[in-house]
Amino acid sequence: MKNCLFIVLLLLFACGKQGKQKKLSQVSEEVQSNVALYILGTVQDAGSPHIDCQKECCSALFEHPDTGRKVVSLGVVDHENGKSFLFEATPDMSAQLRLLKGFSGKNTDIPDGIFLTHAHMGHYTGLMYLGREAKGANQVPVYAMPKMKSFLETNGPWDQLVTLNNIVLSEIQDETAVKLTSNISVVPMIVPHRDEYSETVGYKIVGPNKSILFIPDIDKWHKWERSIVKEIEKVDLAFLDASFFNEKEINNRDISEIPHPFVIESMKLFDELPAKEKAKVHFIHFNHTNPLLNPKSTESRLVQIQGFNVAKFQQKFGL
Repeated sequence: MKNCLFIVLLLLFACGKQGKQKKLSQVSEEVQSNVALYILGTVQDAGSPHIDCQKECCSALFEHPDTGRKVVSLGVVDHENGKSFLFEATPDMSAQLRLLKGFSGKNTDIPDGIFLTHAHMGHYTGLMYLGREAKGANQVPVYAMPKMKSFLETNGPWDQLVTLNNIVLSEIQDETAVKLTSNISVVPMIVPHRDEYSETVGYKIVGPNKSILFIPDIDKWHKWERSIVKEIEKVDLAFLDASFFNEKEINNRDISEIPHPFVIESMKLFDELPAKEKAKVHFIHFNHTNPLLNPKSTESRLVQIQGFNVAKFQQKFGL
């Protein structure tokens, strides 16, 4: 009996020591990293709780809101050069910019640039907060693809942001790198999606030590001319569209109108990847019905057991 107890204590000590070493290595990585990426939101465009949602997933949230349920967005900070950049201008942008200010240590909420993926409501409408009715900002750089740029220039109320110089639009091109600082480059990559008003892009964000892939919206992986498996192999982290866990969530909608890769489809596609490659994947952009929003759900545990990750609000990654 005493021998058994000794072995248990020894194992606990070893685990505790490993845990401390892991935490120390994480702290060391953060201290050494001049560039960091922050998760500023993980939810699909319409947020959570969702308008007119009568389901259990939303009912309690209307009475007791979860401040961590923010629409999908990333922040990137170059601490060495004192610059910050926002990816996606969401309806939650005011709160997200305040978070980014805190992470960056700057004295203003306004970033040094905003990158847009496409013209769906959760990804660009936050620009309204830069206008006359709100900040009345001065020449905030906004990076957009040609159709996205034209959409903002020729449609109200967005064109007013341009004419009043609240924003300055910079046109970017597919697969052409944008050098933001001595430490950060960004490469847009066109992906297939419902392009009613603009093209849709994902981004490869390249830091001095690591690179990430950010694709919050895509129709289906097989529709892309690139192999998502090979693209994952090229980066250190991949934040990928996980709007719906499976088809059961959307039994009241025509899925052909809102195609996305189901999480179960993505996991099956990535199933033969080595553990190291699987660990790069962080699912993001969750519909309000997606059980991955609940870290204690069976589905969340399944994703982790399979070797993948679920993106979490305010996570930090050194680049």
